[in-house]
Amino acid sequence: MAALDLLARRWTLHIIWELHEEPLGFRPLQQRCDGMSSSVLRQRLLELIEAGLAQQTPDGRYTLTELGQDAREALDPLSAWSSRWAATMRPTM
Repeated sequence: MAALDLLARRWTLHIIWELHEEPLGFRPLQQRCDGMSSSVLRQRLLELIEAGLAQQTPDGRYTLTELGQDAREALDPLSAWSSRWAATMRPTM
């Protein structure tokens, strides 16, 4: 339940999604998160670091840990399902 609580927090999945391809600095990550407030981003990053899913590199960028990459990969089936679900929700023309 603790993992679900962490992942259900607003913006957490978006941050994980953005970090899965490459390390990002704070500002670039904030821009990719559609202008999320800096205080919320800072809080979510701290939570992900404390949970062992993210880390800060020596040059100040953020990246997923191996465990964080595993979490992101575990979400692939949900992502595939959500695409199928979204397709059923589109109005037919």
